[in-house]
Amino acid sequence: MGWFESLLSKDVRRFIKRRDSDAGETGRALEELRSSLYNELRTSEGAKRQQQRCCGPVVAMTFNFMVAVGIILGNKMVLGKIGFNFPIFLTLIHYFTAWILMAIFKGLALLPVSPPSKTTPFSSLFSLGAVMALSTGLANTSLQFNSVGFYQMAKISVTPTIVLAEFILLKKTVSFKKVLALSVVSIGVAIATVADLEFNMFGAFIAILWIIPSAINKILWSNLQQQSNWTALALMWKTTPITIFFLLALMPWLDPPGALSFVWDVNNTSAILISALLGFLLQWSGALALGATSAISHVVLGQFKTCVILLGGYMLFNSDPGFVSICGAVAALCGMSVYTSLNLRESREPSSGKQSLPSFKEKANMEDHHTSERKSDVNITTNNVV
Repeated sequence: MGWFESLLSKDVRRFIKRRDSDAGETGRALEELRSSLYNELRTSEGAKRQQQRCCGPVVAMTFNFMVAVGIILGNKMVLGKIGFNFPIFLTLIHYFTAWILMAIFKGLALLPVSPPSKTTPFSSLFSLGAVMALSTGLANTSLQFNSVGFYQMAKISVTPTIVLAEFILLKKTVSFKKVLALSVVSIGVAIATVADLEFNMFGAFIAILWIIPSAINKILWSNLQQQSNWTALALMWKTTPITIFFLLALMPWLDPPGALSFVWDVNNTSAILISALLGFLLQWSGALALGATSAISHVVLGQFKTCVILLGGYMLFNSDPGFVSICGAVAALCGMSVYTSLNLRESREPSSGKQSLPSFKEKANMEDHHTSERKSDVNITTNNVV
């Protein structure tokens, strides 16, 4: 009996030792993973690789689409049911909440490192922060003074503005097939969403002023991330204080008075904070989508969201937008499909070209190797003859 107990105790000790070693290996693996992730975030190149690895075009655009639908519902609740009719102040709360969250990330060493200051001039960051404030603030003000139809027409005008601005600033051209696809998208969205064009002179002036900053905003976000080693969060961290400064300057001019007399009870404050959290996610997901795709693709994504909401309401909630609007939404979706297929075809062509180039070099190297072998054989035979 004592022999059995000693054998059992040895087996138990062996089992506990094995479990301890397994737990130690798991802990070491987790520690190595944490340290490698930490080291990746310590350099701008590593953080950029990490973002590209985790958030490709499909993931980034899906993330942005889902958050955009959520913030539409959240802002409708804040501006409609709660009655918080201060769009610039609400935008300011969104960006200030985003800045606080990023400060927490930075304190926890989770915020990616920015590239060296000499790689990106401060004028580019300052311009991006300024156009962000103008784009967001003027969009909300335009929606307040104009009808939804006129606001949609202004949004559609952003697409040709981006094409023209990229050609002037970056010498970037768009193929004729893409122009046709984008034209079908714009006309389809206009037919689907533009029901009325009511506006006043001040609202029309604000809408026209909004178009150019909105286009420049998307171009700068996409260009800085793709040409430099900027990640979405690092760029947000640098530009958000500038955006807050300009929103503070815009608020007395564009917001109605009475913001301080608003009833800040638990329900109203909770709804505004939820909207602010969704605003941070929308800004982050939009920056990821712009970094992974292009400014035009991000605009097409916004128009895709509009068509999906219209058709989803018709199919799921029995809403009746009208036969003409449904045909316009379907035509816009067809144009988006063609535009996406053209982008995918262009993305495959450079990769195939890059693959063919090494094979040509390998072939040349093999020919040089065979030529050198033949020369060495000739030298050997001549030496033998001598």
